[in-house]
Amino acid sequence: MSKSSLLIDRRTCLRGLGATLALPLLEVMGWAEVAKKGRAAVKPPVRLGFMYMPHGVIMDQFWPATPESFLTAPPPALESLRGVLDQCLMMKGIAGIPIAPFNGAPHALELSTWLTAQLPDARQRNRINISISADQIAANYVGALTALPSLELATMPQTHKENQEGLNEGYYSHCSFRSATQAVPAEINPRSVLNRLFNQDTAGTGGKAGGTPQANALDQSMLDLVIGGAKDLRRKLPQDDQHKLDEYLDSVRAVERRIAAIEHRQKEAALEAAGVSSSKRKASDSPPIEIKIPVGDKRSEYMQVMCDLNVLAFQTDTTRVSTYIGSTPNGVSYPELGFKDEHHSQTHHNNQPDKVGKVEAITAFNIAQFAYMVKKMHSLREGDGTLLDNCIMMWGSGLEDGNKHSRENLPFIIAGKGGGSLHTGRFLPNLKGNQGDLLTTLLACSGVPLDRPIGIATKQLTEMKAGGV
Repeated sequence: MSKSSLLIDRRTCLRGLGATLALPLLEVMGWAEVAKKGRAAVKPPVRLGFMYMPHGVIMDQFWPATPESFLTAPPPALESLRGVLDQCLMMKGIAGIPIAPFNGAPHALELSTWLTAQLPDARQRNRINISISADQIAANYVGALTALPSLELATMPQTHKENQEGLNEGYYSHCSFRSATQAVPAEINPRSVLNRLFNQDTAGTGGKAGGTPQANALDQSMLDLVIGGAKDLRRKLPQDDQHKLDEYLDSVRAVERRIAAIEHRQKEAALEAAGVSSSKRKASDSPPIEIKIPVGDKRSEYMQVMCDLNVLAFQTDTTRVSTYIGSTPNGVSYPELGFKDEHHSQTHHNNQPDKVGKVEAITAFNIAQFAYMVKKMHSLREGDGTLLDNCIMMWGSGLEDGNKHSRENLPFIIAGKGGGSLHTGRFLPNLKGNQGDLLTTLLACSGVPLDRPIGIATKQLTEMKAGGV
């Protein structure tokens, strides 16, 4: 069968009872919004993702020593990105927004200003009133082209209770704002994310009131609901696309298994804590309690599942915009690193070597999860390149130095070429701009037109772009 004998719309899904499963980009597909006869071939769309870590970094462990050493001798914090540093771009000199008159609220503002580049309204401190965030600006423009306008993920519940400078507690744990007064909640349950991505019927009724309940998600993979459709489609595809479809379905099932394994471990632990032997359950025993991934679980495994879901959402064009709050200010610990001290307490290190070392380890850990996601994107073919080629992924923090709460040189790592709009493989040590300038530039590179700059922005950072324009 020739490639031209079959053309599948980019929005084609595999369908089963109560579930739909989006597909990766196949050679026989045309992108949904432009696959029209007589139109020139188009490139895959640009996806835009953001991943956050609070409290800043240890600067001499984060910034490359020189532009020349960036690729060959990166600093310790970037070691996990070896192999994809040529796909990355770093810029020193991006200033955060000055926080006066909220000088006593550094942690309330480090996350909430990260994608808004805007301070809250000082006249209404106890209510959310800030600005639409960059991710939601992008979602408003490209969201109509995908099943989900945007995807918001978090590692921790967004329930932190504190009121620095009288500011609404929602500022501590949210970075996405649909409007000036509406924060966008993030999803912390991997199973719920998977259901959302694939339109799984979470009520188990096949979408019909009074319908027959479906099997438990741990017992029957949602992939089984659509596998018949996959077999039918596979017979119609050329050999290369058959192979790509097989790899994709295998990756979906792998994510499903990893989520099921996490849930199973948590269910077993909950039953044991309740005094119920889960391996010898009786009909009279109480049912398992609701499963939620606890803070004490292995954080790297949890975060990598969430990163996989982000990759899957981009690969299937289920969404083109995502944010992932890796952790929020205050109250986060990393026991798998060998210590239980909270991240925030260690950032006020006063140059004590033990605390400095723990902050370095936490920073390297968080960047390693970002590297895991970026490397997976780089391994996936899409069009004439890779998925990462068609993404702009931003990792960063809303503080430069947690010890001093400084904001003059916010740490950022950009990965992906943005469809050819970004010039990667470089460290720019003397870039002059602010976080609003950076966000404005990234949205422009992702093809989102802006009628005004974002927050405090005054310009685009042309030095970042391919061709420098």
